Amino acid sequence: MAQPLNRYKADLRDFHFVLFEQFRLQDLLGKEPYADWGVDEVKAVLDEVYKFATNVSGPLAQIGDQEGCKLVDGRVKTPTGFGDAWKRVYEAGWKQLAVPPEHGGQGSPVTLQMAADELLSGSNTAWAMYPGLTLGAAELVSSFGTKEQKALFCENMLQGKWAGTMCLTEPHAGSDVGDAKTTATRNDDGSFKIKGTKIFISGGDNDFTENVIHMVLARIEGAPPGTKGLSLFIVPAVNVKADGSLGERNDVHVASLEHKMGINGSATCVLNFGENDNCVGYLTGGAENQGMPQMFQMMNGARIGVGIQGLGAASSAYLNALEYAKDRKQGPNMKSFKDPTAPKVPIIEHADVRRMMLDMKAKVEGLRALCFYLTLNWDRSIALKGKDDDAAAFAQGQVELLTPIFKAHGTDQGFQVCATAIQSYGGAGFLKDHPVEQYCRDARIFAIYEGTNHIQSLDLVGRKLRQAGGQYARDLLGTITTLTTKLADHPELSSSAAILNDAVTALGESLMNVMMWSQSDLEMIPLYANRIQETFSEVTMAWLLLDAAAIATAKLKEVSETHPDRAFYEGKRYTAIYYAQNILPGAIHRAN
Repeated sequence: MAQPLNRYKADLRDFHFVLFEQFRLQDLLGKEPYADWGVDEVKAVLDEVYKFATNVSGPLAQIGDQEGCKLVDGRVKTPTGFGDAWKRVYEAGWKQLAVPPEHGGQGSPVTLQMAADELLSGSNTAWAMYPGLTLGAAELVSSFGTKEQKALFCENMLQGKWAGTMCLTEPHAGSDVGDAKTTATRNDDGSFKIKGTKIFISGGDNDFTENVIHMVLARIEGAPPGTKGLSLFIVPAVNVKADGSLGERNDVHVASLEHKMGINGSATCVLNFGENDNCVGYLTGGAENQGMPQMFQMMNGARIGVGIQGLGAASSAYLNALEYAKDRKQGPNMKSFKDPTAPKVPIIEHADVRRMMLDMKAKVEGLRALCFYLTLNWDRSIALKGKDDDAAAFAQGQVELLTPIFKAHGTDQGFQVCATAIQSYGGAGFLKDHPVEQYCRDARIFAIYEGTNHIQSLDLVGRKLRQAGGQYARDLLGTITTLTTKLADHPELSSSAAILNDAVTALGESLMNVMMWSQSDLEMIPLYANRIQETFSEVTMAWLLLDAAAIATAKLKEVSETHPDRAFYEGKRYTAIYYAQNILPGAIHRAN
């Protein structure tokens, strides 16, 4: 068998720029709770995770796509190599970076875990979903479980001995989670009998862990209708005894595997709970009717993770397309297009190909900056709590506000970048000879799961913009306006800053409309929610790109004409100008 081929690419120089030059992660390092971490340690981890992504998980991406998952005698068989990669990622510690040391983790900033996750997910989206969901499920038990539940489940999940899932969706309900029909009936020993069917369960089974711990939403008999009556249950695929040893298999069965457009290496299962009336579950933390508030912790983390999936796929699609465009020769230079004897040039010399490259670059780098700005505020909210509560509150507010924006825009634009990458290849991009067609197929699901992007827009407009009396949004728009004021007389960025300032004004008018509609015409809010989310997203992206451009322009004074960073910094400036002058005017029009 031929050696599997890695086709994943990443730009660690951009990671370093955003982390250390733009957002100064180093200001948090070396102090509690990140006292053991410094710049060198963060860079070393990123280097090693990238090696893992190119040597271990990356080569399995095409194999997973071609083989897919199979259902054999009621159990899932995953693609060749997935189990070995699972074992190796936990041995290396790349899924336990931000896990607290008391649970066997390394206690890093959340931002480092998210940066590592971009590399892992970008290299092999389908495979990376298994450990990603497991971490989220383990954090749920850690946050809300009883002392006994934490002891039984957390360490085994966090160390990769057991896997985990979240089970919300049902065949008749879809996004209407409150219509769930799965039931929970009390047993004499305090456990519950679970009965129902869940669909679209990513990682619902595998052949490389001893157990799979399902976090299941179900309704206890007599509970209120809708989401308020849902409770969260820990339902192991294999029963766990009081001493932590495994017993018999629980009454949880994989009814079928979904046949999908992409992420074929991820086992997307239909799960039946209680076919034989013997499925045992445990109420998380003993708290009835708290399923949705508990699950939302996992869902919010998962939504950031899905945005990272969009970013990871887009980044590698762009970098592969860039390499192809530099190598592929076709047609003469435009100046010689009438000369049939003129030499063929690399297609990157053609204006429209360069436009596509710049468009992809702007969106990828803007999304990465958005991701790290969000996660660094998460880290700041943790680090500053009890020391500077006002700053901690500001940081937490930015996390709340930007989570639906990053999930929605990261996944919408992640898919669009993958589609543009195909276009830049021409017909070759549609072939499996190149990786971009798989990136595009894999990326299409991201806008749908963990709450469709319309749900994200409703969350932004209906909830997040109102939190703290609208202070979170005012904080962000105030920060953006501070930059546009600062750049008003900048010799190279002033015109772009002026467009951003106009966009902020237009967005503010749209937000005022939302406030009026909430009093007089509620049906207008879901009708315009997507437009407002897209406008907010593009304003935020333009701000982050212009902020990066201002930093890069200043740095240019410090590097020589031949320094390798010169082209990098110039690229930051041109990328921001392109975005402000070609994409941002659309946001202004959309807001009106």
